Amino acid sequence: MTTLINRRVLTAIGAVGLALAAAACGSSTPSASSAPPATTPAPVASTSAPAGAASASPSTASVVLKTAQTSLGMVLTNGQGFTVYWFAADTATTSACSGACAAAWPPVIGMPQMASGVTLSGKLGEIMRANGQMQATYNGHPLYLFAGDTSPGQVNGNGVNGFGALWWAIKIGTSTTANTTNTGNGSGTSGNTGGGSGSSGGSGGSGGGW
Repeated sequence: MTTLINRRVLTAIGAVGLALAAAACGSSTPSASSAPPATTPAPVASTSAPAGAASASPSTASVVLKTAQTSLGMVLTNGQGFTVYWFAADTATTSACSGACAAAWPPVIGMPQMASGVTLSGKLGEIMRANGQMQATYNGHPLYLFAGDTSPGQVNGNGVNGFGALWWAIKIGTSTTANTTNTGNGSGTSGNTGGGSGSSGGSGGSGGGW
């Protein structure tokens, strides 16, 4: 009788042990190998400007000016000897030449300085163009080159009527106080090369007012 009771007790204990083991297996945490893979966050779009993008800023580079002897006499030139011109439609602070005009009459861009050994009585300066570039000036006139001058020393742009007004080479040693808006009244008083009749300047006025 005692032996039978002992067997039943052992059987009951074994059943309880199996139940506890099953419960323990069911409550175990998943292994690291069964965890879902971590996701990588999507890259955030950059709002910064491209590395090669350049901001519109005024030109601060220097541009050298000098003088050269031409068929008109001594004129102002750029560092390569190409004649420099002024435009009668400009003011002392504003250029009236842009777009197609600036392609035919390239502005002299940069902070002007005279070449070593060259002295001028006129005043150098600069204005800011609409595109933010600095354009050199001489005696209050914004300066330009002429696309029709293909070699240093040429003065093909002198007296040309284009883009609404006349263009003149800047002649050194002549008057720089003349009225640049003179329309050629025949008096010959607005430019040293106008003579007494004003015929040299045509409708632009007495040889360009220099």
